[in-house]
Amino acid sequence: MNTRGLLDQLLKSGQDLLQNKTGSSSQKGASGSTGALGSLLSGASGGALAAGAMGLLLGSKKARKVGGKVAVYGGLAALGVLAYKAYGNWQAQQGGAAGTEPQTLDRVPAAQVELHSQAILKALVAAAKADGHVDERERALIEGEFTRLDSDQELQHWLHAELNKPLDPSDVARAARSPEIAAEMYIASVMMVDEENFMEKAYLDELARQLKLEPGLKAELEKQVRQASL
Repeated sequence: MNTRGLLDQLLKSGQDLLQNKTGSSSQKGASGSTGALGSLLSGASGGALAAGAMGLLLGSKKARKVGGKVAVYGGLAALGVLAYKAYGNWQAQQGGAAGTEPQTLDRVPAAQVELHSQAILKALVAAAKADGHVDERERALIEGEFTRLDSDQELQHWLHAELNKPLDPSDVARAARSPEIAAEMYIASVMMVDEENFMEKAYLDELARQLKLEPGLKAELEKQVRQASL
């Protein structure tokens, strides 16, 4: 299963989504997520399709609220860069000697990138469900967008299972095979949620607990997302 290419397209599409939604959301904001994102779903290019999939994951209301955080998506490596910065700052705050250099997504061998990618995509899908907006119709639309982006049957089956399973932070956290992956999954989740929404904030806090993130590192990861969003 090759998750890397799909996830990279999805993350890069955040900038396209931010640009497109400013025109569509003001006109169609009350019409529901699928109506507000209709223009995104009609594109022929990979970027437009990915923006449509990202938009469906976010939902139109959430897309408008998340706004600037979506703009930080610059591709898969960007998550690793943010996680690496957060680790460095956190280690400096500990006052002791720096530990082993973090093996974040931007620094691991190619063979390990797929492991990171699958865990991050799992976190993104779960975070999208945190406010309960993804219903059966929207799941079908999201799966259709992913199918148009990537024809990998194994990946499609995996995404179908992730979209349809009950939201469970402990299940999501089990995909973190290393502290660095846990940090990247948390960054992706912070980018995806509206922290003003009680359900989503509660999910984020529980995910951090299940990922066993140190409070100082958790705060630094959140800070990196805020700074990248400015």
